[in-house]
Amino acid sequence: MPTSKLEYQGDLRVKSTHIQSGNSFITDAPTDNHGKGEAFSPTDTVANGLAACMLTVMGIKANALETDITGATAEVTKIMAANPRRIVKIKVSILFPKTYDEKVRKILENTAQTCPVLQSLHPAIEKDIHFSYKQ
Repeated sequence: MPTSKLEYQGDLRVKSTHIQSGNSFITDAPTDNHGKGEAFSPTDTVANGLAACMLTVMGIKANALETDITGATAEVTKIMAANPRRIVKIKVSILFPKTYDEKVRKILENTAQTCPVLQSLHPAIEKDIHFSYKQ
């Protein structure tokens, strides 16, 4: 069974529907590439997917450690290049809502570094990942 179904809706907009859940979202071409920029661009979803994956696998690990990372946030910056147009750098800053002991911090950070999206990105894409903890 496919994971998703996409439909080009015109005006550089695509609707993506997740088959299992029926949830959907749209993407638009960015303003610097002939689009309106009214939604995430396809490359935005790649960069966003990295942070979402990191938070997800850390949440799984936190549950196994009987700790909680609810409220953790991530900010993502995607940097593009031309010729060919591509993502050259993704910055992810993860902020935890509290501090954890050194062992838990190390486990969570190592877990994030092994998320499937990070492991799937091309090695030429620079990944700048930072973790911080609210005191």
